[in-house]
Formats: sequence, C-alpha cells, structure tokens
Amino acid sequence: MISGIINVNKPKNITSHDVIYKLRKILGIKKLGHTGTLDPATTGVLPIFIGRYTRLIQYISTDKEYVAEITLGITTKTYDADGEIISKQPVSIEKEKILNALNAFKGEIQQEVPLTSAMHYKGKRLYTYAHKNIEIKDLPIKTVNIYYIELLDMIDSEYPVVKVKIGCSSGTYIRSIANDLGKNLGCGAYLSNLTRTMAANLYIDNSFTIENIQKAKDNNELKNVLISAIEVIKLPKMLINDGQIKSISFGQAIEANIILKQYNLKLDSKVMLLDNCNNIVAIGKYEETDNIIKPITVVV
Repeated sequence: MISGIINVNKPKNITSHDVIYKLRKILGIKKLGHTGTLDPATTGVLPIFIGRYTRLIQYISTDKEYVAEITLGITTKTYDADGEIISKQPVSIEKEKILNALNAFKGEIQQEVPLTSAMHYKGKRLYTYAHKNIEIKDLPIKTVNIYYIELLDMIDSEYPVVKVKIGCSSGTYIRSIANDLGKNLGCGAYLSNLTRTMAANLYIDNSFTIENIQKAKDNNELKNVLISAIEVIKLPKMLINDGQIKSISFGQAIEANIILKQYNLKLDSKVMLLDNCNNIVAIGKYEETDNIIKPITVVV
C-alpha cells in the first residue's frame, strides 16, 4: 500500500472532503486524511496523509499561513464573500492608517467566533442557528496567536482591497480578522478572497493540483508527488536496527541511543524512530529514568 503525504493545492469551490474523494479514486486507496478543513471558497495548501501515515497527523505543526484579500467599505453577514451584504459605503483611506490597524492584531488576541462557523454552541453547530436566522448575542470567544501580519499590496478604488499575509495558530478565523479590521478602521470590511499558503510545514510553492496528481499516477510517477513525514514532523530523530524495529512493532520499549543526548530530552519527550532508509517506524516517548523509548504510535 502507498504511504506518504501529498501537498495538495485545493482549487476553489470544492470541499476538503471532495479532495479526499477524488484522491481515493486516483490512488485506489481508502485510508486518507487531511490536517484541517478548508472552506470551499478557500484555495491552497491541504496536506493529505495516505495509508499508515494517517496515524502521524497528530504530530504535525498546527500553525498556518494565509494570504487574504480584504475589501474595505462592505460588510456581510458571514464576514466573507458568501454572505448577504449588510452595509456598503465608499472608502478613502491612507496606507499608514491600515498599517497601524493591522499591527493591533499581532500577538495573542481574542476572536469572536463567526455565527456561520462549525463550532458547537449549546449542543448545535453555530451555522445551524445562522441558517434559521437565529441571532446569538453571546458568541463564543477564542484566544488565538497571530505571529505576523504583513501588508502585501493595496488596490485603491471606491472599495479598496488590501492584500495581507498572516501567520497564525490553528483555529484562527481569517474572516473575523477581516471583519474586525473593518471595525477598527470605522468603514467595515469583508474577506473577499483567501489562500492558505502553508500548513504542516508545507508551502504552496511545492504543492500539486489534483490534475498534477492524476498525471503522476497515469505516468507511474507518484513518487514525485509523495513526501515523507520526516519532512513535516519536527521531532528528535533516532535510527534503529532491524532487531529494534521488531521490538517496536510488538509494542516493546527499546534502549535510547546516545545520539539523543544532543537534544537534551526531558521525561515524556517524543522521538521519531527511523529505519536505515530514513522511513518512519514509530513515534516513541522517552523515559529518562530507564533511558528507554516506548512506542506510542507505530506505523510499520
């Protein structure tokens, strides 16, 4: 069975589940998983884990990067292009004012969860209330981290469009940032376009379209689109021999290699165990007292 990761560039107007469905047909494999849903209107990086590598999704970085286009002067019910327009007013604004407003988002911030999100609220998904036009005045608040937010471009017009790059923690609502930016500027705004440019340490420059993947399969060149998890999981690495691989496959602990000393491991630190071809055998947990590594996720 094929195992690995494919850095998919999701097109517009299909769901993340649609991508999984299409890849199952192309690859002839049912066991696929992704690292975080993208809205249908959002394009960009959607890492797909294949076969036994699906067990490793829990160990990847959850940080993300996006390039967002935010239109000023217009607000919508959903904070994005899918929603009904609530207000509309032409805007004239200086670049310096936008830069100052963007700086306010850096660091740890509180976000009000959009009503059209999938978060649970009193036993139901929030979007179910939105579909019934039920107003909720005490929407949940989330704490998220914005590592950087940079102004890439500004298209001056009756309704200016600002293009920004955002590095953030998992669960950040970019459309909420757009809406809040509009509030801070006093003119309203909505998210008019969004591309995820990084997820799981994989970047859009090295991604593949579904058509690319189909062509690789047809030409027996799937190896050219497959990525090893060693490239995206950032954990200390330890090579193990055939005897240790056998022990690990039976769930048995093995002695920690002296090479791990360079990492200054602490109790319960996680370690990536590799065979002599640099394939991941397992993720283990280091126990300092006995100088052993116990397998917690085995992929062989």
